[in-house]
Amino acid sequence: MSISSTDQTTASVVVVDYGLGNLRSVTRGLERANADVTISDDPGALDDADGIVLPGVGAFGDGMENAGPFRDALVDAADEGRPLFGICLGMQMLLTESEEAEREGQGDVKGLDLIPGRNRRFTGDVKVPHMGWNELDVVRDHPLVEGVDGEYAYFVHSYYAEPDSDDHVVAETDYGEAFPSIVANDEGNVFGTQFHPEKSGETGLQILRNFVDICADQ
Repeated sequence: MSISSTDQTTASVVVVDYGLGNLRSVTRGLERANADVTISDDPGALDDADGIVLPGVGAFGDGMENAGPFRDALVDAADEGRPLFGICLGMQMLLTESEEAEREGQGDVKGLDLIPGRNRRFTGDVKVPHMGWNELDVVRDHPLVEGVDGEYAYFVHSYYAEPDSDDHVVAETDYGEAFPSIVANDEGNVFGTQFHPEKSGETGLQILRNFVDICADQ
């Protein structure tokens, strides 16, 4: 299914349909950001995309199982240097593993391992899940965060990314303690937001515009 913007198209973006994710909201946000969007459940559709979005809601184990047919295509696209944008669970799937799979009795579930690290559950006195608006503190230069330092985004999650290297943290958010709210690999073409840009008003729209610009520059 192809959905085109009424404005001038700047990049072709494939939203991965693996059965978990708010595809329509993400698609509408990308259209507003001037992308030509295709929602696809075919891994082959990633071959011709300028950029790829991996959305997601739900559990890590379920996400990795459902996305299994896409694993090789996603890794290949990342290795080729094409922009890959993970959102919420999709961001967590970019990492190596998650405490959530162990907690749910799903055993040793491996993520895409495009950003080495582990997803951890919030602990302490904070309410879980973390739900609502919170501030973004940009700590690393990256084109995805142009114009959003100090702005607020909308979160719904119980787990957060803990990359092996602090160099992979692009932005942090405080919720009892600072946690990575935006991460990226060393090359900068694989990145993710723990929050939902499609639900984050003008801040989210700016991030989606930045993503489309990144795709168009490839």
